[in-house]
Amino acid sequence: MDSTAPLWPAVECAYVWVHAAARLLNNDQGEHASTVRRRFDGLLGAMLRHRHQAGAVAPAIEHFAKVARSYRPGLFHCYAVPGLPRTNNDLEQLFGSQRYHERRATGRKAASPAVVLRGEVHLIAAIATRQHSPTARDLGRVSRENWSALRRRLEQRRHARTLRTQFRRNPQAYLADLEQLACQLTLPT
Repeated sequence: MDSTAPLWPAVECAYVWVHAAARLLNNDQGEHASTVRRRFDGLLGAMLRHRHQAGAVAPAIEHFAKVARSYRPGLFHCYAVPGLPRTNNDLEQLFGSQRYHERRATGRKAASPAVVLRGEVHLIAAIATRQHSPTARDLGRVSRENWSALRRRLEQRRHARTLRTQFRRNPQAYLADLEQLACQLTLPT
């Protein structure tokens, strides 16, 4: 105890700063993302300006600030978007429960190929409908152009997958068809 006593003031100082950061990020008051960001940036600035008070723990404070800066671009979205999980654990639980329900419904142990082809649609739809069921008004607000563009993207993926399957089944016939297409004379338009 006597040998570590000189370290305690530095540890206490760092402890206060890190817990202040945790309180800010917890956002019990429900403040807006810009307010939380501004206060968090201010706290990080103060920590770096006064890191000499942390003594031997100062390198850990510098590392904390460096890691916080690297996470900064995505750190405050959860305060601006209602219902967005705050932590990776919450996100993993959300996606894990979706994976569980899909496995249970399909009987598969691994993800189905449809997840690769239509995952962006299936996943978003499944999570959104778990939040609340869409109404006719919600469906009526959908942009027809965006819907058509999404359908085209999904169809391109499906077509590419079909071509890969054709190649795997009979590579010689697939390559012969490609060669024939390449050698065809084009008619003037």
